[in-house]
This record gives sequence, C-alpha cells and structure tokens, in this order.
Amino acid sequence: MIKLYELSRERQIFGDILHLVIDTFRVNRSRFLLTSLGMVLGTGSLIWVVTIGLTGQNYVLNSIQNIGANLIWAEYSGLADPAVGAESDFLTVRDMHAVQQDVPGIVSATPVVNLQLQYSTGSGGEISLLVLGVYPQYEQIRRLQLLSGRFFDEQDAALASKAAVVTEQFALTQYGSVRDALGRSLTISGIPFEIIGTFTERTNTYGQSEITDYTVLIPYQVARYFKGSDDLNQIYFSTSDMSNVPQVTKNILRVIKSRHRAEAVYDVGNLTEVLATAQKTLFAMNMILLLFSAVTLLVGGTGIMNIMLATVTSRIHEIGIRKALGATRRAIRLQFLLESTLISLAGGILGTLLGFSLPLTIHLLSGVELQFSWISVAVALAVSAAIGIAFGTAPATRAAHLDPVECLRVEF
Repeated sequence: MIKLYELSRERQIFGDILHLVIDTFRVNRSRFLLTSLGMVLGTGSLIWVVTIGLTGQNYVLNSIQNIGANLIWAEYSGLADPAVGAESDFLTVRDMHAVQQDVPGIVSATPVVNLQLQYSTGSGGEISLLVLGVYPQYEQIRRLQLLSGRFFDEQDAALASKAAVVTEQFALTQYGSVRDALGRSLTISGIPFEIIGTFTERTNTYGQSEITDYTVLIPYQVARYFKGSDDLNQIYFSTSDMSNVPQVTKNILRVIKSRHRAEAVYDVGNLTEVLATAQKTLFAMNMILLLFSAVTLLVGGTGIMNIMLATVTSRIHEIGIRKALGATRRAIRLQFLLESTLISLAGGILGTLLGFSLPLTIHLLSGVELQFSWISVAVALAVSAAIGIAFGTAPATRAAHLDPVECLRVEF
C-alpha cells in the first residue's frame, strides 16, 4: 500500500509540474517558439539528408542493376607477350556452350559479333552504323526496353531471318518515330532487313556500353556470314542469383583459359565491384551529410541551453517562491528539464513535418520518386528529445541549487 501511495504521489507531482510547464509555454509562446527554431532546422535537415541519400542511392543502384546486376561478360584481350607473334585466339560459340555446360548457375548466354558499317541515309549522307549479331536472349541479358514491335525469337534465329531491331535514336533520325520504323526495309551490305522492333537501354550508359545511338541488332546466325569467321567480340552470360556472380565469373575464366593457349589473355568481368564501390561512395556521402545535420542539431541544442540559462535568471523570483513554499530541488530540476525537453521535442516534430513537406512538394510538382524513411523520423524525434535532456541538464541543475533566500533578495 505504501509503495502504491508513493507511486500515485509521484505521478501527481509529475502531472502538476507538467501542467506548470505547459502554462509557462502559453504565457511565453514567442520565446519558446524561437528557442525551438534551431531544432526545427536541424531535424528538418536530417530528414532531407536521409530522403536525398536514399533517393540517390536507389537511383544509382537501380541504374547499375538496369544494365545487368547478374551480367557477366567475356572477351579476348590479346596476348600476354605480343612479341611471341602467335595468332589471335578469339572466343567462339563453342566456348560459350562449354561454359554453359561446365559452370553451374548460368541461366542464359549470347554471343556478340560487332560489325561497323557506313550507312547511307535518305538525305544522301552517311552515318556510322553498328550492327550487333546476337541471340534472342540478348534482350533479357542486357535488360533492353522495347519501345515498339518485338524482338527476334528462336524461330527467327533458326531460320536466319533478315529481321532487325533498331535503337530509338536511329528510328527517330531515319523514320521520324519508333512506330513508323516498323516494317521498313533496312539494307545492310546489300541485303535487305525488315525492322521488326525498336529499343533503348533502360539506363543511359553514355556510350560506355557496346550499344551506340545508331545500333542495329540482327540474329547472330546472319551476322556470322557478314563476319566471315567464328570469332566473337564478346560473350554475355546471366546468372540465376546476383550473390553467385563473383564465383561464376571465376569459373567462366577458368573454363575459357583451359580451352585456349596459355599466352592468350581474356577479360571476364561483372558489375559487382562497380555496385560495391557505388554503395561505399553513397554511404560515405550520406555520413558526411548526416554530420552536417548533427552540427545543426548541436547548435540548436546549444541555443536551447543558453535560452534556458537566461530563463533561470529571469525567473529567479518564481524559483525562490516555489522553494519557499516547499518545492524540492528534484521538482525544480524536473520542471526546467521538462521545459527544455518539450521545447526540443516540439522543434523536432515541426522539423519532421518540414522535412517531409519539401520532398513531398517536389514529388507532387515534378513527379520525381523520393524515398522516405520512417526510421529517420523515429531517430530525429529521439535525437531531439535526447538533446533537450542533455542541454537542459545544466540550466535545470543550476535552478535546483539556487538558494531561496538569495532568490527573493534579487532585485530587477
């Protein structure tokens, strides 16, 4: 019974102090609002930083994955010692089949043959046209986006159909639109091809991939005749799981080396390292931005502490009267600690609303997809409360240790 009574008494005291703090806020609204301004800006900037960081991170990672996070490429790089004078040892389709048979985890593969040609435009000029001979699986492996028509299929490949799929830029330049390009005849080295589809890369690689603005895709079986040999420029593989890409890459290189001369050098790579580097870079940038936000929060906390110290001085008579009427040091300390905590927390709540309103406005006006994190809200509010407690301790302690007699003697 005694413990229950003490607990009830503690709750009553806390409630009385809380009501006193709220009444103080009502009387001094402007001062407490200005005091919390630093926390508003600090918390808002923290939300902005997290939102911008997550949005940028997702954009970069999605861009890399749209190129092909499960993608592995293999190509002939030359001879370890060119002075030996040995003949080139290019990759062939037989190497691709051997890798598919010996390396587990590969779901699809395609050879790539590059043919650089000069193409006569309708206006009498010429453009440099890149013709790539590939398998139908190339569309999925490279994650191409079809804009109109279709991609050539297994039947087209088996029949060596004269079917072509062109880039968006080529279709716009030559025919005015991607729709108007369908069904048109495209003459390559004197052989007419029917354009059955148009495509674009899901992520702009700015000329860093094998696809250029003026690229035409045709079945490998047809391109092989233009090439005049079985030599391949590249082989693309796709794995079933992104996590096994590094191991599959090593196994592919092992199989390829075992089938060729020792002095031949082959490049077998993937985007895993690029993805890891991008993640590390983005993490470092986010940490730097968060540190700037933390500095803003600390400045806001310092402002709260200074204002609360000034408040203790301006309310010294109130403190003296309360102590003379029986208020304990604990009650005085709790009063000022609650004031600083509520000021900081109120600033955190307003800052959170501000932090979400700006990105939301940008999303509504521009349509940019922004990534919100509710964890950042919880962290921002928790940090706000913690700063209120940390920076309010010194003023609360000073007020608690004031002598009531000396307080009542002070004249203003």
